[in-house]
Amino acid sequence: MKFTLSWLKDHLDTTASLDEIVDKLTMIGLEVEHVEDKAKEYEPFKVVQILEAVQHPNADRLRVCKVDNGSGTPLQIVCGAPNARAGLKTVLGLPGTYIPAKDITLSVGKIRGVESQGMMISGAEIGFNADHDGIIEMPADAPIGKPFADVLGLTEPVVEINLTPNRSDCTSVNGIARDLAATLIGEYKENTPKRVEGKFPCPVGVTIEDPILCPAFGLRLVRGVKNGPSPEWMQKRLAAIGLRPINALVDITNYMTFDRGRPLHVFDARKVTGNLTVRRAKNGEKLLALDGRTYELDSAMCVIADERAVESLAGIMGGEESGCDENTTDVLIESALWDAFNIAQTGRKLGINTDARYRFERGVDTNFMIPGLELATQMVLDLCGGEPSEIVVAGDPTPKDVVVDYPASELERLVGIKLPQVEARRTLERLGFFVAGQGERWKVAVPSWRPDVHGRADIVEELVRIHGVDAVPSTPFPRGENDRKPVLTPIQSRTRKAKRGLAARGMTEAVTWSFVSKREAELFGGGKPELALANPIAAELSDMRPSLLPGLLASAQKNADRGYPDVALFEVGQIFKGDRPDDQFIAASGLRRALAKPDGAGRHWSRAAKPVDVFDAKADALAALAAAGALVGSLQVVPGGPAWFHPGRSGTIQLGPQNVIGHFGEIHPRMLTALKLDGPLVGFEVLLDNIPAAKARPTRAKPLLELSAFQPVDRDFAFVVDGKVKAGDIIRAAQNVDKKLITGVTVFDVYEGTGIEPGKKSVAIAVTIQPRDKTMTDAEIDALGQKIVAEVGKRTGGVLRG
Repeated sequence: MKFTLSWLKDHLDTTASLDEIVDKLTMIGLEVEHVEDKAKEYEPFKVVQILEAVQHPNADRLRVCKVDNGSGTPLQIVCGAPNARAGLKTVLGLPGTYIPAKDITLSVGKIRGVESQGMMISGAEIGFNADHDGIIEMPADAPIGKPFADVLGLTEPVVEINLTPNRSDCTSVNGIARDLAATLIGEYKENTPKRVEGKFPCPVGVTIEDPILCPAFGLRLVRGVKNGPSPEWMQKRLAAIGLRPINALVDITNYMTFDRGRPLHVFDARKVTGNLTVRRAKNGEKLLALDGRTYELDSAMCVIADERAVESLAGIMGGEESGCDENTTDVLIESALWDAFNIAQTGRKLGINTDARYRFERGVDTNFMIPGLELATQMVLDLCGGEPSEIVVAGDPTPKDVVVDYPASELERLVGIKLPQVEARRTLERLGFFVAGQGERWKVAVPSWRPDVHGRADIVEELVRIHGVDAVPSTPFPRGENDRKPVLTPIQSRTRKAKRGLAARGMTEAVTWSFVSKREAELFGGGKPELALANPIAAELSDMRPSLLPGLLASAQKNADRGYPDVALFEVGQIFKGDRPDDQFIAASGLRRALAKPDGAGRHWSRAAKPVDVFDAKADALAALAAAGALVGSLQVVPGGPAWFHPGRSGTIQLGPQNVIGHFGEIHPRMLTALKLDGPLVGFEVLLDNIPAAKARPTRAKPLLELSAFQPVDRDFAFVVDGKVKAGDIIRAAQNVDKKLITGVTVFDVYEGTGIEPGKKSVAIAVTIQPRDKTMTDAEIDALGQKIVAEVGKRTGGVLRG
C-alpha cells in the first residue's frame, strides 16, 4: 500500500513530520517498508521530444531517432520501442545515468553500427511502473529538458506500507488516517459522501443468480459525460504510487480503490446490451480483459454478463469490449460485494493480480458499497459532467452486526497493561468501535470495515497496538524448584538427530509425497483397502505410502534423467501400515545410486570408480540408528530382507526376532524393472519408533570417556568354519570371552579357495585387548587368546587355521 503525505492529509489533520508519522505507523502495526524520494531518484531522467524516427538500416525492429533535449543540438538515439514516433514527448537517460532494472550505466555506443547517444526509457526500466512494452509517453504540454518527475508532480516522498492480510481496512489512505488519528497524532476527517439525487430511473436492470458469490450489487447510469484527461492533482497522485493515468473515468475508479479501499468498475453503457446478470461463467467462455489478454473461464468463476456475452470478471478485471475511452458519453458505474474465497480462487487460477482482487479477497467495507457508489458518481459529475440516474440495488448490502461482550479487565488479564477505562473507551471509539455499558462489562460493536475483529482478544490487540506494544511488561516465566522438562518429545529428538546423522554422511534430504500409486503401494508391502484415499489429488497418488523408498526411488530416477546420476538421498517421515494410530510409524530411509559412495560421489582420477553396494546401505542404516540414540553394539544383523531387496544382498536389523528395527540392501532387479529404474541402487529403512527408550535414571553413573594408561594389544586369529556360519557369530563369541579386557573385534579377511575344504571358509578377526589395572604379561595374553579360540570353537565349530 502506497501513499503520499499530502494525500494522507486529505483525511488526517496533523502537523506531525514525515519521520514522526513513519515511526507511529510502524509502532501501531502498519510496518513502513520503504520511503521513496522520487524527485531525487528520477532527477537524471529528462523530458525530450522525438523530432524524427526512421528505420534502422541494419535492424527491422529498431528506429534511429533525432531527439530534442532542450540543449539546442538534437541527439541521435537508437530505440526499439514500438511506440517511438515523431512528435512524441518521452523520457531520456543520458550517458553516465544508471538504469536500475538493467543494472547498467549508460554510455555512448553503437547499436548495429549506428551511434546512440543515450536511451529513451520505459516505466519498468526505472521502476516508475510495470509497463515494459514501450517508452514512457509524457503529456503534450510537458516542458522539454525538465526532470520528468517534476512534470508529473513526483516531488514528495512516497510511503509504502507492508500490510498483514488481516488489515483490509488499511488498504486505503482513509483507513490509515483513521488508525493514526487513534494515536492522537492528528484529527481524523470524516469526509462522509453525500447522496447524489437521481434524475431518472436506471434503464439497466441487474439479476444475481448466486447470492453466495455476490451478496449485493449496485448500479447507476450517468449519461452525457465528457471523458478526457483527469485533473493534474489526480494524475500526480496516481503516478506517485506507480499507476499510469489513462482517462478521467478510469482514473476515478483507481483513485477510489486507493483513497477509500472501494474498488469500482465503469462500463461504456453504449457497449452493454440489455440488462446485466451476475452469474457463474460457462465452461469454455472467454473474456478479452483490459490487460489485452484473453482468458478462458469455467463454472467456478463469477462474471458480470449482459444479454450478449461476458463483460467483466467479477471483482478482478473488466472486459476490453465494454471499456471506456475518449468517445464514451454514457457510463454505468458498478459497486458490488463479492465472495472473498471465490475472488482469490479465480485470481490464482487465471494468474491475475489486480488492486481490486487484492482488496476483495481480504474483505472490503460492506457498509460503504452504496456510499462508495455515491462518491464515485459525484467525482464523475465534477470531472466529466453528465446526468445521473437513480441507483439500482440487487441483493442485500446490509452487513451483519458483530457485537463483542468485553470485560474491561480483559486487557490486564491477557497482557498485563493497566489502562484507565476512559482512555480505553476513547481509543476504541476513535478506531470506529461503538462502546456501550458502564462498569466492568461492555458491549463493543465492531465497525463494518474491520472484518478481522471477532472476539475479546481482538479488542485487546487493538488497545495494545494503539497504546504501544512497548508498554507490555516483561514478566519472567516461573520455573519452580523442579528441573525443566525437555521441550521435544523422544520421537522429535530422534527425528532431528537422524537427519543430522544422515546429512553428515553426505546425503541430501528429500521431501516426497505421503501418497503413492496403488501399484507402488503393493510392491512395497501396502495397498490395503483402508489405506486407499477417498478423494486422491491425482490417479498416481491414490494410496498412503507403506514405505519412504518409493518416493526416494522416483526422485533418484528423475535426477538421473536430468543428468545427475550419482545421488544420495534420505527422508525422515511417516509411513502407514494400517489406518489405526498404532499402525503409523516415523521412519528414516536413505538411497544411494550409481557412484554416490559415502567417501565421495562420481568418478575421480585418484581412485577407481566403484558403484554403491549393500555395505554402504548398511553403514547408512547403522549411522542413522546411532545418531537417533540406538545402542548399535546390541543390534543384530541377520541376512535377508523384504521382497523389494535382493535376497542375497540385504539384511535385517533387529533386537531379537520380536523387535525388527529396519532393513537394508540392494534394490531387487525385478523391482527395478517394474518401476522402470536404472541401477545400481541400494537403500535402507529404519523405524525410529522401535528404538528402545533410554533409561530415565541410569542405575550406575559411568564416565563419558574412560582412558587406560596401558598400551593396548592387538591379536589376529583366523578360523576355518562352515560356509554357513555368520561372521557376526564369530565376533560375538570373541567379545563374550572378557567384555572388560576385549574392547574391539573386527573382521579383516574372508577367504574361500585353495587350501580350504569345499563348503568351508576362513574368517580372520582382529581382537583389541585393553589392559585396565596393569600391563599384561605374555602368558596372560596367550591365556586370553586360548580362551577366545575355545569359545569360538564351542559356539561356531571353528578351528584355528594352521
